[in-house]
Amino acid sequence: MPHNSSSTIYIGLMSGTSLDGVDIAIVDFASQPPALIHCATSPYAESLRQHIRNLTQDNSASIDALCQLDVELGITYADIVNRSLDATGLERSQIRAIGNHGQTIRHRPSGDLPYTLQVGDPNIIAARTGISTIADFRRRDVALGGQGAPLAPAFHNFMFRSDSCDRAIINIGGIANITCLPANPDSEVVGFDTGPGNTLLDYWINQHQGLAHDDQGSWAASGSIIEDLLNEMLSKERYFEQLPPKTTGTDYFSPNWLNPYLQTEFSPPDVQATLLELTAVSIAKGLAQLTTPPQECYICGGGVHNHFLLERLGQAIPGCPVDSTEALGIDPDYVEAWAFAWLAQQSINHRAGNLPAVTQARSPAILGGIYPGHDAG
Repeated sequence: MPHNSSSTIYIGLMSGTSLDGVDIAIVDFASQPPALIHCATSPYAESLRQHIRNLTQDNSASIDALCQLDVELGITYADIVNRSLDATGLERSQIRAIGNHGQTIRHRPSGDLPYTLQVGDPNIIAARTGISTIADFRRRDVALGGQGAPLAPAFHNFMFRSDSCDRAIINIGGIANITCLPANPDSEVVGFDTGPGNTLLDYWINQHQGLAHDDQGSWAASGSIIEDLLNEMLSKERYFEQLPPKTTGTDYFSPNWLNPYLQTEFSPPDVQATLLELTAVSIAKGLAQLTTPPQECYICGGGVHNHFLLERLGQAIPGCPVDSTEALGIDPDYVEAWAFAWLAQQSINHRAGNLPAVTQARSPAILGGIYPGHDAG
């Protein structure tokens, strides 16, 4: 199947740290702003979600389990692409490339042997869709001494930067991160992970109510913040005070991180309220580390649906209006899928996808490996 090398249509796939599923965005970059053709979310099957959770949280997980997950996710991603193409009526030859983030299993960019690992075999995606696939976006940046993340700030800079006010884009997935976009064109973009987003909240409600997430934050809202517990977590965890650049993951802010703080019997709704406050306060602490506080904040990611979290975040950052990226033209659920469509375009056109000012890599770099598509049969 010949591909159209002049096509400006790209697919972005994002499966984030919340483990809720896969977001897909099909975007045409022929114009500015780009045009969204299609977007959708495909929830993970519970068995697949548990397989991922086991690998991210169990340091003794087997290599066989990792390899099987790599294949299972590759098949899953390919099926999602094929279903979306069928839904839109697009021909595979119309798509220039797929950008796939993959599922993060480990992210340890510091130390003597820094590493990061995302799985979801791109060979399978390319073979089953017939479309060239770009994957493994983080490791080139790590090889250049960078944190390998966050990568979305480069897209935020392309899509959301204003010349009239300083903006912050706050992505709340399993992990929360912020991008500061200065109005001054000579000022560098700043981006980093602030700490846990939804990951601990999702774990705690799953343990106590069997639910995947706290709908609109209603369970947290029914509890009371345990101030001593909150202060202990904030004071003992050095990550919150560490200056950028910094990145983290759900393999760090995991049940193994949380459980030592819960030696005392606490009311489960009170713990949920406290974990939600930890997310809000740690985001606020991250914003306070910026040289210039933002004048506007825009939220994206699954956390945008947690109304109580947004209420508490508004309390934690008074004086800065908080809105959704919907106000800037992109559905907050699909910003990162858009970002990986854009990163695929950057790679295909031999342009850098990282921002060294954000990741601290030694230089800009073309990110990811390209796995050529062919006739999927």
